Amino acid sequence: MLRIAKTAFFGIFAVAFVTLAVILARGVLEAPQPADPAPLIARAGAYDVTIHRDEWGVPHIYGPRDVDVAFGIGYAHSEDDFATIQEVLIATRGQLAAVKGERAAVTDYLVNLMGIWETVEARYESDLSPEVRAVIEAYADGVNYYAALHPENVIAGSLPVTGRDIAAGFMFKTPFFYGLDKTLIAVFEGRIGDSEGLSKEGVDAFLPAKTPLPVGSNAVAVSPARSADGATRLLVNSHQPFTGPVAWYEAVLRSDEGWHVAGGFFPGSPFMLHGHNANLGWANTVNEPDLVDIYRLTLNPDNDNQYMLDGEWRDFERRTATIRVDLWGPFWWTVEREVLRSEHGPVLRSPNGAYAVRYAGLGEIRQVEQYFALDKAQNLAEWIEAMKLQALPSINYIYADRQGNIAYVYNAQFPDRKEGPDWSGILPGDDSSLIWRDYVPFDLVPKLYNPNSGFVYNANNTPFRASAANDNLKPDAFPARMGIQTDMTNRAMRLEETYGADRSIKREAFHAYKYDLAYSEDSRVAEIVAELLALDAEDDAELAEAQEILRAWDRRTDIANRGAALAVRTAEPVVTAEIRGETPPEAVTKLRETMSYLKTHFGRLDPEWGTVNRFRRGPVDLPVDGGPDILRAIYGFPVEDGTFTARGGDTLIMFVEWDRAGRLRSESIHPFGSATLDRNSPHYADQSPLFVGMETKPVRFTPEELEGHVKESYRPGARAAR
Repeated sequence: MLRIAKTAFFGIFAVAFVTLAVILARGVLEAPQPADPAPLIARAGAYDVTIHRDEWGVPHIYGPRDVDVAFGIGYAHSEDDFATIQEVLIATRGQLAAVKGERAAVTDYLVNLMGIWETVEARYESDLSPEVRAVIEAYADGVNYYAALHPENVIAGSLPVTGRDIAAGFMFKTPFFYGLDKTLIAVFEGRIGDSEGLSKEGVDAFLPAKTPLPVGSNAVAVSPARSADGATRLLVNSHQPFTGPVAWYEAVLRSDEGWHVAGGFFPGSPFMLHGHNANLGWANTVNEPDLVDIYRLTLNPDNDNQYMLDGEWRDFERRTATIRVDLWGPFWWTVEREVLRSEHGPVLRSPNGAYAVRYAGLGEIRQVEQYFALDKAQNLAEWIEAMKLQALPSINYIYADRQGNIAYVYNAQFPDRKEGPDWSGILPGDDSSLIWRDYVPFDLVPKLYNPNSGFVYNANNTPFRASAANDNLKPDAFPARMGIQTDMTNRAMRLEETYGADRSIKREAFHAYKYDLAYSEDSRVAEIVAELLALDAEDDAELAEAQEILRAWDRRTDIANRGAALAVRTAEPVVTAEIRGETPPEAVTKLRETMSYLKTHFGRLDPEWGTVNRFRRGPVDLPVDGGPDILRAIYGFPVEDGTFTARGGDTLIMFVEWDRAGRLRSESIHPFGSATLDRNSPHYADQSPLFVGMETKPVRFTPEELEGHVKESYRPGARAAR
């Protein structure tokens, strides 16, 4: 028996050894090869660009042509955050699992499911103008040039970057802002409840993280009619993760062809996504109209590769997605998954059956075209023409300009659905009349131009509360089939209670209101606290103590506050669950958990908020005001010592102003600095103290404003090739 056991053991060992050897050999033989840097360096010689870095490390990029500037921003951003740009590009190609492992396989599958590259190959040259193709290809050349000079930072197989990569990145990423990725994953996992609704619970699919961060934003525009000094003012205040694929990077671009902008860029974007040019500016906030329709398909019982449509069996379009998954070291494995498409759109087989998905942005490649047109617009009419392209599937716009115009657009590609069905539920997949083909025209999209009140705002809330009550859009003017959201956030309520209550806003007040630290008395947090105060503490002395702290709390989140820790850490999980469509925990349960947590880590139920709420970056470790769903938005996550470290919320903030004479003034602040990853850079955390202190720095928009503040100038590409 012992001999048999030994023989079996060595046989199993031999099989395992051979299997590992085969995997290792495949890894060596099929591993991507490094790109030849010579042609990438040579291409850089075609561009003429100068990069000036100011005292904050912010790049000011000048070139005679738009393509020179695009090359420059590609190079400059790569200097500061090449690793993220590279991961974004790899994710867009559906190859992230080869780098990040099994967790990223869902991202790769969605690239295939959404048909990103089929659309790029079919429409890149037909749907994009030569000018835009030249710009995104120049940006790719800038990234390639940096990578060629720094091969130690390059993942084999990722080069060369192309203009098609840039267009594909916008195609893949933009629908996720209204939650498409979470909906697709919910369908795939069979999370369709009794009411046939879809939960948005789950991780983000784009560069998935272990702990998803909430995204939101604040935006306000005030016309001369509401300013004490006759100025037009714009607040740009997006809420994003501090790092990663949708973290803001600040830059100023200027070409002799009229491209002159300052504002925020995402990794992989040559375009200013929000900020301003000399004459106008805009801020974006996330909106979530119903832009996805789910169809339950009837499969042929004799052939599950067919579905019923209009009384006939139709064949699915079928192909196989090959996903390479990193295991460890040189070891990897290949997974094959079917990719199905019906006339409706992508199809998912789930534990509950087969479902087709039709969504805003399906087959759309012109996002880059619209962003470039927005950057180049010089007045309201040109900006509206850019918006009429309707290439962006969602996102609110708050607009202001030097002529004193302000506007709000609840932008989306609204499906042009037929009247009658309940589009919020699961639709029958056998009726082709339910497959919409077009979008609602821009003229019918919810929007406000120059309301009498002189201000517009959004904080991820319903478009039916965007200005003063008399100016607001009326819900009955828009059909239910458009799926327009009706919810409010605390931030929206506080915008009404601050900017909305001040009929003659001074510059100082415009800034101060943005940093408001309170929860509205009408907020969900205030409701939860009221519920807890209504509990009968009976003989529970600790609960009675907690109630006294909550009763005394002024609903503020300043660092000296003694009630915020107990209130915020109790209410936030309840509110977050409700927003995500999950079953929320009982408030009293969260209260007791928070009481225990605070006692364990801080020895009391009422530690100062700044003791709990921290901002950390390199050597910076400071108490920070604000909190979840506060206008001063700070989203913290617990660390070992019990404190919460901010990882998202307020990111790039800009205050933009045109005075009565049309003169531009712009200020900004970033939570870290321009050097996203280099801990040795002086710009790794140089803006953090200002950010925590709720202060700003000037945006040096013109050459005259920049003069005397240039700390470094260089000409990438031209020096190497000439």
